[in-house]
Amino acid sequence: MLATPLPDAEEIRDNATFEAVLGALSRPGTVRDLPDPGPLCIALALLDRECKVHSQDETLLARIPATGAALVPAHEADHVFMAADSAEALEVIAGLDTGSHLYPDEGATLIVPARIGAGQALQLTGPGIKSVERICLDGIHPVFWDLRARLCAYPRGLEVLIHDGARLLALPRSSQVTEV
Repeated sequence: MLATPLPDAEEIRDNATFEAVLGALSRPGTVRDLPDPGPLCIALALLDRECKVHSQDETLLARIPATGAALVPAHEADHVFMAADSAEALEVIAGLDTGSHLYPDEGATLIVPARIGAGQALQLTGPGIKSVERICLDGIHPVFWDLRARLCAYPRGLEVLIHDGARLLALPRSSQVTEV
């Protein structure tokens, strides 16, 4: 008889987080639920020994080494966890790796906090969106949208994961964002 190990609570959490991230990336603008609030569950689900990470979130910094990921400057990172909206954050984002035409998957994944459902109205179009998706986000600097548009010259660009407590919304590099 073949025995299959049962997943523990951490594996169940990581699988649920990974499914939420994939679902959010495949359907841009749709809100997914995370099993735990905050960026830690995202970090635990996505990071491993092959990842390079930069974090402005001090609480997260202490937990990243347990994933095996290397802490590096932002311009070298695969995953960048921002703590808050600021002019400094925009400078960091402007220097992120956006991959290349040959290896677009080397572009960074940016994980940022924001309030989903309030603030700036945005219109999304592109793959995974039937026609147009409308969202509202508060806590993201208005200049970010122009910066993101310059950085996302498909296939190059950034994947953006936006978390609000235990809610997640994603903007893949292929999504066009227009301020409404």
